[in-house]
Amino acid sequence: MLSHSRCFSRTLGRSLSAIRQGNNVLGRRMVSSLSACSRVAYKNGHPEFDTRGSVFQIRFLKTSSACRNEVVTVNTPAFAESVTEGDVRWEKAVGDTVSEDEVVCEIETDKTSVQVPSPAAGVIEALLVPDGGKVEGGTPLFKLRKGAGVTKAPDTPQPSAPKAEAPAATPPPPPSTTGPIPSSLPPVPPVPGQASSAKPVSAIKPTAVPAAPAGAAAKGSRSESRVKMNRMRLRIAQRLKEAQNTCAMLTTFNEIDMSNIQEMRKLHKDAFLKKHGFKLGFMSAFVKASAHALSEQPAVNAVIDDTTKEIVYREYVDISVAVATPKGLVVPVIRGVETMNFADIERTINELGEKARKNELAVEDMDGGTFTISNGGVFGSMFGTPIINPPQSAILGMHGIFERPVAIGGKVEIRPMMYVALTYDHRLVDGREAVTFLRKIKSAVEDPRVLLLDM
Repeated sequence: MLSHSRCFSRTLGRSLSAIRQGNNVLGRRMVSSLSACSRVAYKNGHPEFDTRGSVFQIRFLKTSSACRNEVVTVNTPAFAESVTEGDVRWEKAVGDTVSEDEVVCEIETDKTSVQVPSPAAGVIEALLVPDGGKVEGGTPLFKLRKGAGVTKAPDTPQPSAPKAEAPAATPPPPPSTTGPIPSSLPPVPPVPGQASSAKPVSAIKPTAVPAAPAGAAAKGSRSESRVKMNRMRLRIAQRLKEAQNTCAMLTTFNEIDMSNIQEMRKLHKDAFLKKHGFKLGFMSAFVKASAHALSEQPAVNAVIDDTTKEIVYREYVDISVAVATPKGLVVPVIRGVETMNFADIERTINELGEKARKNELAVEDMDGGTFTISNGGVFGSMFGTPIINPPQSAILGMHGIFERPVAIGGKVEIRPMMYVALTYDHRLVDGREAVTFLRKIKSAVEDPRVLLLDM
C-alpha cells in the first residue's frame, strides 16, 4: 500500500513539473491518465493528499479538423416511379460559395422540376454533368468542398464600419463671416488666347453619327434563334398529340349568366377573407358545380381502359386545375372534391398555386385526376375548344366574363356572360350526356342554391 502511494505521488509530481515547465503536451498526456481515490490540495506550493476525498479525475477533450475541407459528391435524387430521367439546369458554377440547403441545380423532367440543394455550406469544386445533360436517379452531379470559403463571410461587413464613422469624423463647417459689401463690380476675366483661333461654321467637318443602340438596330432584322425544348414542353406536346390520335373529341358549348355568383361574391367576400385568410373566387363555384354534375353523369367521370377494353367508373371526383407556368402547363389535382365546400376548394387552389409559383409541385400533386378545368378567361379568352387531358374523358373550358345583351323575360338586358365549352371523348360520352352535364354546371353556377338543395 505504501509503495503504491509512493508511485502515485511520483507520477503526479512528474505531471505537475511538466505543466510548470510549459510542456503542455506531456502534461496533458500524463494528467489525463490519472484516476485515483484521493483529493489533491496545495499547501505552500506542495501537493498534499487527502484519502477521505472523492474521486479525482482529469479529462481533456480534443477537437479535430479532419471534417473541414472534405470533398463530397452529391448525387441525383431518386425520381418518381413514372419518371426515369431529366435534364440538368445549373444555378451555380465552379468556385461559387453556397450555403446549406441552397439550390445548386434544377432537374427538369417531363412532369415537374426537381431542385437539388447543397447538403452543407462550402464551395462548388466540380460539375460532373454539363448544362442540359441527361441524368438518372443516383447519377453523380457535382463535388462540394465543405467549409471552404465559409469563414470569410463574417469579415465582409467590416469595411462598412469606417464609412459609417466618416460623417461623424468630419469637422463642422466654420461659421461664415460676413465681409464688407463691395462697392464695385468684380473685374472681368481676360478672354483666353485660344478664342482667336476659332473656326467658322462652314469649315467644321461633320462628325460621324453615333451608332444606334442594339435594340433599335435589331428592330428590322430578320434573324432567327433556336431554343431547345425542355422536357416538360416535350411531354405536353406528346400527350396532346396522343389525345388527338386516340380520343374522338367533340365539343359542346353553353353560356352562363354570372350575375348571381358575382353578387354573392360581392356580398360575402370581406367576411370570407376575414374568416379564412384568402379571397373567394369564381373557380371554387365551377369546381363544386363540376363535382355535382359528375355525380349525376358518371360516364363523364369514367375512362376507357384500352388494354382490357373496359370502362372504369370512378366513385370519387379528383379535379385537375390547369395552371400556366413559364415552363409549360401543369395540372395539379384537387382530390376528393365531392366532400369539399367552397372554402376547402379555395384553400387547396391557393396552396397548389403557391407551389406552382415556387416551382415546388411534385409528381404526386399532378398524378391522377378524373376531370380537368381550364380557365382561359384569366388571359382574356372569349371562346375556345380545350383538348382532353389523357387518360381522362372530358375537360371543361372557362372563358372571360363580358357584358353582352341578352333576352331576359322578353326584354333585352346587359348581363355579365361567360361562354363555357365541354370537350369530351365521344367513344364513351354521348351527346345527350355531354349537353346534360354542361347544363347542370350552368344551373349550379347561375344559382348556387342548387348545390345546397342537391337538385
